[in-house]
Amino acid sequence: MDKNQFFKRQTTLSEIGEVGQQKLQDASVLVVGCGGLGSPIAVYLAASGIGKIHLVDFDTVATTNLHRQVFYDLNDVGKSKAEVLSAFIKKRAPFTVVNFTNEQVTKETIFELMENVDIVVDGTDSLPTKYLLNDACVVKGKPLVYGSLYKFDGYVATFNVLQKDGSHSANLRDAFPEMTTDIPNCETAGTLNGIVGMIAMQQVNEVLKLVTGIGSPLVNTLLIYNSLENTQLKMTLLPSILKTEILKLFETQSYLDAVCAIQRADLQISPTDLREKIIFKNIEIIAVLSDLELPFKVHQTIPITDFDVEKINIDFNKTYVIVCQRGLNSYKATKMLKKRYPALTVLSLTGGIANY
Repeated sequence: MDKNQFFKRQTTLSEIGEVGQQKLQDASVLVVGCGGLGSPIAVYLAASGIGKIHLVDFDTVATTNLHRQVFYDLNDVGKSKAEVLSAFIKKRAPFTVVNFTNEQVTKETIFELMENVDIVVDGTDSLPTKYLLNDACVVKGKPLVYGSLYKFDGYVATFNVLQKDGSHSANLRDAFPEMTTDIPNCETAGTLNGIVGMIAMQQVNEVLKLVTGIGSPLVNTLLIYNSLENTQLKMTLLPSILKTEILKLFETQSYLDAVCAIQRADLQISPTDLREKIIFKNIEIIAVLSDLELPFKVHQTIPITDFDVEKINIDFNKTYVIVCQRGLNSYKATKMLKKRYPALTVLSLTGGIANY
């Protein structure tokens, strides 16, 4: 494979040239999350010539991912996202060294993961993880390319970039000082695939500008894009949250995502146990996410956003099993039912349908 031919259309740009291409080849990037944002980000960065990419994702491919996570196919359902994406990139981008970690990023692992990279890219849909990446990047002085989605809106920024005076640009906490806990992810709020791809490409663009030194990255700026109106707003950010403050936060916060948090064993039913008990008539299965592709029949579908325990007709002779895609919203609904009806036997499917 001829590297010059592979990148010819890119090096033809006078702003890039062979010098810029070598900068890309020398760069290393950590991509956290291999879903709707992270998967196209990783593929496009590799195709652009980024020399080293490390992927991090603990999740597996689900059918409900495929409408927006276009680098996976039906044969990948149930497989590790990070592993599948790594294999794809190796075939697609011969000049990129790609590795992966098939685990959830945590406070205990983040520093090791980002130790040898130049830029961290946030491709997650988890607010706790976004704040973990932000705070770790501030502590270690690494730039963070941020992206997030809410229905038809997308948000992009490049945080914590070293300035000429030795200071660093604004970070996530300068835009949103406190972590909001009631914002739904795409599983519950839904998303259109076009906006996902557009925000991912904006993040790719930010990385390429940072590495090559061309253009104006979104430093001290939050870009907000609405796909329905095709409008965008740039919000100026002022660096105000000091590194010392974030160091204190990092020491005290757990950054645990609810989907990965410890769940009570007595409120769980494993996929194996459910398969054995599903044939009995005394089991009532409730799905708390619409349009789930289910391997079994459910008795009711009540989206978690409409889940009102007072409106559910309860039969104390039955065992209630709550299901969703990954076991997060089902556990939330299970706790709600159990709190209202302590004597009721109600269980959440561990890991959700994705693990069934």
